[in-house]
Amino acid sequence: MYSNKENVNILTALLVKHFVRHVVVCPGSRNAPIVHNLNECPDITCYPVTDERSAGFYALGLALGAGAPRAVGVCVTSGTALLNLLPAVAEAYYQQVPLVVISADRPPQWIDQQDGQTLPQPDALGRFVRKAVSLPEPRDDEERWYCNRLVNEALLSVRHHGLGPVHINVPISEPLFEFTAEALPDERKIVRRFDCGEAGDVDEIMIRHFMEAKRPMIVIGQTHSDMIYDEEWRSLMSFLAARAVVLYEPLCNYFLASVHFEEVLSHVGNAEAYMPDVVLHLGGTIVSKRLKKFLRAAKHAKVYYLDAEGRVCDVFMHLTEVVECLPAQTLWKIRYEYEKMLAGQTEGAAFHPGVEAQSFCSLWRQQLEKAASVHQSFVPAYSQMAAVKYFEEQLSLRPYKAAVHYANSSAIRLACIYARHAVFCNRGVNGIEGSLSTAAGMSLATDEPVFCVIGDLSFFYDQNALWNQNLKGNLRILLLNNGRGGIFNMLKGLEQSPARDCLVAAEHHTTAAGICQQNAVAYHQAADLQSLHEGIGWLLETESEHPLLLEVLTDDAADERVYRNYYRSFSI
Repeated sequence: MYSNKENVNILTALLVKHFVRHVVVCPGSRNAPIVHNLNECPDITCYPVTDERSAGFYALGLALGAGAPRAVGVCVTSGTALLNLLPAVAEAYYQQVPLVVISADRPPQWIDQQDGQTLPQPDALGRFVRKAVSLPEPRDDEERWYCNRLVNEALLSVRHHGLGPVHINVPISEPLFEFTAEALPDERKIVRRFDCGEAGDVDEIMIRHFMEAKRPMIVIGQTHSDMIYDEEWRSLMSFLAARAVVLYEPLCNYFLASVHFEEVLSHVGNAEAYMPDVVLHLGGTIVSKRLKKFLRAAKHAKVYYLDAEGRVCDVFMHLTEVVECLPAQTLWKIRYEYEKMLAGQTEGAAFHPGVEAQSFCSLWRQQLEKAASVHQSFVPAYSQMAAVKYFEEQLSLRPYKAAVHYANSSAIRLACIYARHAVFCNRGVNGIEGSLSTAAGMSLATDEPVFCVIGDLSFFYDQNALWNQNLKGNLRILLLNNGRGGIFNMLKGLEQSPARDCLVAAEHHTTAAGICQQNAVAYHQAADLQSLHEGIGWLLETESEHPLLLEVLTDDAADERVYRNYYRSFSI
């Protein structure tokens, strides 16, 4: 029988799956549930050592004793017991020995409260470990996923770009000594593989799973790249899109055309027929909450994350494997494998995926085409949505090349609906600060037009971006001002709070006219469709030695109504 502590059981199961077979254990009550599990587990051998200072070096010797270093654990109780391991951990760090330090801990609420054997244990080993995690005591499925992910991340870090020690801290609440679990859980193991650069070296399992998938999908997040996306690239994406559902947003530097998957998902929800069984995920952040929620519900999908640094990114909560590679090159290699199949067919015959994969792609294609049609026919009333729609339509008619920045919150969501080109956005952390400064900084590095589409709170927060003597006339700003953080109108339940408008959404009655005047920025204002159209023409065409700003004044209630009507139109 095993402990009834879920984090201890998750840890034990993953130690086995990551091939940790030997653990030096030290005495103590707080770590007793961990030691009990290690002793119960037939795949792990325990070695008792009382002195933690010595135990660390015992583990070091065990790790070195097999000829090639193997991952060995050392388990201690809470308090100074962990600190006593530091000399051995430092030695393991500099010798590059894969040591797994496991420390039991008191619940965080008791740290620094004069309770026995308590001190801040997370990160206590500092820079001498390659990865340090502190596990939750899971109370729901999300916390179980988090616990699983943290243990996987730590154990993967033992062998990533060299070897070295890691630290897994395990808070355990009382009662400690309940051993009622009949078996360890079947925990998900995340695997990291490496692409060595040759066509045949990329993970063969991943390619086979993708090519044999009944419902294959490629999801591309925010990317920045110096690749030239020419006809060959378009050919590659068209080739893959004929064999898989390919979803991306304008933040993707691979952007070729609008893909209205957000609108499709608003209509189909979490319907099983649309869920993938294999997902290739590459790039950074994804704006769409619907897509993340949808893929998190695809519990049986195999998810492969392609990343140049081999990072563990489990945003869909079903990560199977990390492939450390150059993602774009890997997509080319997948095409290469398809073409090898083509070569084995009758001359001139095209390779076709399985019937189920064809049906899956066809299902998505029909819905995406329907969404594109509804999108094209929807004419928003005067609002922020109307402003972005007209701006993007008119920008697409201009012959010049331009960089377009969108600020976070409502602005970037409107970009995902209407942008027909790759866009820039500070989406790494999704904060509203600095969007204008980032666009202004880019405008100094080029003579081409740089546009910034930004909401009022983000603009006023970052107004000092205009307090710069180096700014030129190539910086153009489309300011969407509805007197508040309009996105807060979309958060279900928040309307019940009397604090929403004034304190949460920061309702205000400010315009940018004075700010523009003091910073020598040319200013126009729009308050209806006619002045909006005239103002966007001015913003796109006027030659100037100073920045230009068009402020579009709208009503927040009208903005919300138009936005909701847009998505309702897809369910008709």
